[in-house]
Amino acid sequence: MTVSYATFDRLKTKGVTAYKKGDYLTAKSYLVEAAECMLEMAEQAKTDDTRRQHEELATELIDLAKDSDRLHASGAKPPKGGSGRQREKEDDSGADAGDWIVKDKPDIGFNDIAGLEDVKEEIRLKMIYPFAHRELAQKYGINTGGGVLLFGPPGTGKTMIAKAIAHEIDATFFVVSPAQMLSKWVGEAEQNIRKLFEAAKAEETSVIFLDETEALVPKRKTDSSTVMQRVVPQILQELEGFDRKADRALLFVGATNRPWMLDEAMLRPGRLDAKIYVGLPDAPARFRLLEIYFGDRPLADDVDFGELCDGLDGYSGADINNIAQRAAELPFMEAIAGKDARAIARKDIVAVIEATPPSVNPADLVRYDKFAAGK
Repeated sequence: MTVSYATFDRLKTKGVTAYKKGDYLTAKSYLVEAAECMLEMAEQAKTDDTRRQHEELATELIDLAKDSDRLHASGAKPPKGGSGRQREKEDDSGADAGDWIVKDKPDIGFNDIAGLEDVKEEIRLKMIYPFAHRELAQKYGINTGGGVLLFGPPGTGKTMIAKAIAHEIDATFFVVSPAQMLSKWVGEAEQNIRKLFEAAKAEETSVIFLDETEALVPKRKTDSSTVMQRVVPQILQELEGFDRKADRALLFVGATNRPWMLDEAMLRPGRLDAKIYVGLPDAPARFRLLEIYFGDRPLADDVDFGELCDGLDGYSGADINNIAQRAAELPFMEAIAGKDARAIARKDIVAVIEATPPSVNPADLVRYDKFAAGK
């Protein structure tokens, strides 16, 4: 007898629901049946790839069934957060869209970001000016909304830039990590993605920020996970579903330190329309970062930020923040030991710089340059 997907989905849904309610014995029974259905479907698969995907999904269900058995044997209590019936109702309705969806109204603007003037101007042109001048944008056929990828070394301020974009256009800021999106519940990752985009589209103007984009949308040919095989198409579908001329505009900002790991389909026009390289800070940016990170800390008269920033070529913003922190610790520890409290001296900062190499490998910078050039 041929097993239908509807039968499998019904068993899986009942198993996952029972698991969430803490009814682990019932969950185990349904999950095992669902896995058996999926294995039968694997035997009937017409291609090796489809069969492999079915087998891996069955393995996920079996693992969850084993977890149910372990929890039942240990006498584990149901999850907190209301009764099982109430939680099931919330999950089915999608009213709460999951507590993992975090939205905010950032108060960080482009004026708060040190340097990166070329990057900021490119973002203004592609993402901000069309919002600020909607009538002109409509006249010239310039779309509002869309997707942009911020890529570059770690610690260069990609997250801050995403927040600044939302601030500049007064948008609601949705921030998501792959760990939040890829739910432990089998089959719910796609629902999480759908709920996220629905929540964002309900706002007048919104920005969805996805950090570590390559973890959620990796190259499918190098990822054997059946979850990824389902998640990547769902994200691509949502991105293509943007109404870029609608009154309720939606921006999608992805950030990655490893852009070469992204699925090629994600980089096509109509999805991530702009790819913007956020590189290491230039000299003016390094000077401003020194001003920001040393802030109100006491500094000796021999500290010259202009001189110091010349020696910080190749350091990221995160590196400079770390240097400021460690340099401040030197006189702080002396004061704790009983010496007179003193200001942070040039020698403190130089000593830390000499002991702290840049975190970004020069070879990686070459790779970023090649990606930016489309090679």
